Amino acid sequence: MVTTALADPPTRPAAGDRTAARRRSPRRRRSLTLTALTGLMLVYTLLPLAWLLINATKTQDGLFRSFGLWFDRDFALFGNVADTFTYDDGVFTRWLLNTLLYVIVGAGGATLLAALAGYGLAKFDFLGKRAVFALVIGAVAVPGTALAVPTFLMFSNLGLTNTPWAIIVPSLVSPFGLYLMWTFARDAVPDEMLESARVDGAGEFRTFFSIAAPLLAPGTVTVLLFNVVATWNNYFLPLIMLKDPDWYPLTLGLNEWNQQAGTAGGEAVFNLVITGSLLTIVPLVAAFLLLQRYWQSGLSAGSVKE
Repeated sequence: MVTTALADPPTRPAAGDRTAARRRSPRRRRSLTLTALTGLMLVYTLLPLAWLLINATKTQDGLFRSFGLWFDRDFALFGNVADTFTYDDGVFTRWLLNTLLYVIVGAGGATLLAALAGYGLAKFDFLGKRAVFALVIGAVAVPGTALAVPTFLMFSNLGLTNTPWAIIVPSLVSPFGLYLMWTFARDAVPDEMLESARVDGAGEFRTFFSIAAPLLAPGTVTVLLFNVVATWNNYFLPLIMLKDPDWYPLTLGLNEWNQQAGTAGGEAVFNLVITGSLLTIVPLVAAFLLLQRYWQSGLSAGSVKE
């Protein structure tokens, strides 16, 4: 005789158990105050960009006959872009190339030096390491504008003012980038991997570029973005260092266009200033969007201890 055991039907949990389970399960808390503040910050952030984009579509006359946050009847965005690159014998292109030069050599060199120095300070012990740490922290606290005049006097004595080196050389020094790479390399690069590479006969530079550099990529991209933004938007240092418009960056060149309306016989080209400003921020926005994944991971590195 074969007997078949029937499974008991599932029982529904009691009401008390369901209430306790709901209390234990995490629930997303919503705060109306926090939502409102976030919305205000979003409007505060996007409103200038919206104003810039809208007014870049207007002609010189359309800027004054239309509301600032709405379009004019004449859509002139593509015409403004073409005029921006051709106005004054295409000097905007020269300013753009100058800015790229300062960013590639200055910001790129500052990132490389910060990565090398931060790795060395994090992974090597030497006499005076605490003093170097205090010096780096002190340098982070000093604003760049406070060093502008002493830097100008030093470069003037060296005969380097009104040259690209007056912008590139100061841009190579990034105390904040050095500090960030120092703290990042301390946790991102395991000492065991370095010792293994040294046992296999690899030199220090080969160990850095083959093993440490890939592990430092998130932090390096973060420092690179900070340096690129600082160099791209640099205004005060070129203002006191450069007199030749052929070496102006975009920030100084657009300001010259903006001020020429107030000079005797100067032509008002506010539509080109606005369009040039829009073109100036496009590379920065693209860089942040393309490198966002590395940037976010670099900022959060070292925040959790295992």
